[in-house]
Amino acid sequence: MSFAAPASENPAKPAVHARKTYAVYQVDHQQSKLTWNAKKMTGSHAGAISVAAGQLNIDNNVLKGGSFTLDTKSITVTDITNADMNGKLVGHLKSDDFFSVEKHPTATFVITSATSKGGGNYDVTGNLTIKGITNAVSFPATVAVSGGKATAKATVTVDRTKFDIKYRSKNFFENLGDKAIYDDFTLDVTLVANAK
Repeated sequence: MSFAAPASENPAKPAVHARKTYAVYQVDHQQSKLTWNAKKMTGSHAGAISVAAGQLNIDNNVLKGGSFTLDTKSITVTDITNADMNGKLVGHLKSDDFFSVEKHPTATFVITSATSKGGGNYDVTGNLTIKGITNAVSFPATVAVSGGKATAKATVTVDRTKFDIKYRSKNFFENLGDKAIYDDFTLDVTLVANAK
């Protein structure tokens, strides 16, 4: 199910979908952020990826849908201070072993359902696309709407092997010992969006 406004719709007016009217809040890519954390046998690494664009669809202060796009070429590592080591890991993450950023410069998430639990809490399900591969993911989220601004926050756990990122996965390679990298990584997402 798509929550995008019809192409002919005047973007300044509320979008209409299934006889429901909702307001489109445009994601501010400068205020929005996404950080990642991945663990391995001997520790973990963390970093960030830029939010390129997105929207949240709000009806009477209730989240109804939305989407966002990530710029995978912007991936950074924040836990390594040595410039050479940092650069090597960033380069490896951009390679075909991980995110293949030259072939797949963006990753996307599209909400397929958002169930309000009250108090700004939601159960969200949607389609996550990484390296051109799409899988459904579900997670709890919070959304606050006030003064023409919506702020959505969530922590999403992703099984990288479902997106053909199998490098040093114990499920696909034997005898890795302490060189194994765990399959799950987390994305901490904060989207700040403004009413059009």
